Amino acid sequence: MNRFKKVYSQGTLDVVEIWVDTETGVNYVFHRNGNAAGLTPLLDKDGKPVVTP
Repeated sequence: MNRFKKVYSQGTLDVVEIWVDTETGVNYVFHRNGNAAGLTPLLDKDGKPVVTP
């Protein structure tokens, strides 16, 4: 898990987190609600992935 770094977390049952891929800089949104969860790239207003240098 050294490749990904959690930079934001909100909630306990309904969880939203932002993870950054330390190799590419791409930001991902993780959402969990009960037994369901999903991970997707975080996109800017133009639909391009948010990249952290």
